[in-house]
Amino acid sequence: MSSLTPADRELLSRPLQAMVTVQPARHRWPAPRPVWFELTNSDAVQIFSFASTTRVARLREVPRASIVVAAPLGEAEQWVSLEGSVTLTTEGAYELAERLALRYYAGEPEKLAVLDDWRAAELVRIVFSPERVSRYAV
Repeated sequence: MSSLTPADRELLSRPLQAMVTVQPARHRWPAPRPVWFELTNSDAVQIFSFASTTRVARLREVPRASIVVAAPLGEAEQWVSLEGSVTLTTEGAYELAERLALRYYAGEPEKLAVLDDWRAAELVRIVFSPERVSRYAV
């Protein structure tokens, strides 16, 4: 597992969006998707997804992915890229979704109604274990 620097951890601890890329299906191009994420105490990054998504199907076949997180416009340029293996589990998926909704919808409590829909859905927690870390900062 590659090590994250304090600057990496600081960036990955902010409520930013990550661009996640999984192995595409045959005859398709890689297509990164923006997601909410959480950095764990062990320097893994986790997201949640509906179990029925193409992303989850692809990760079941090829359990590897990459994530890129960048500082927003208006700040000094900084990004971190993680590549590595993933594990999929239903354990803790809804709890993660709830924590992330509270984090990303802070100040917009009316949007938290989505949690009712998520409770009724089958969610998967996707845990990225970085094996390679790249970064850039000005």
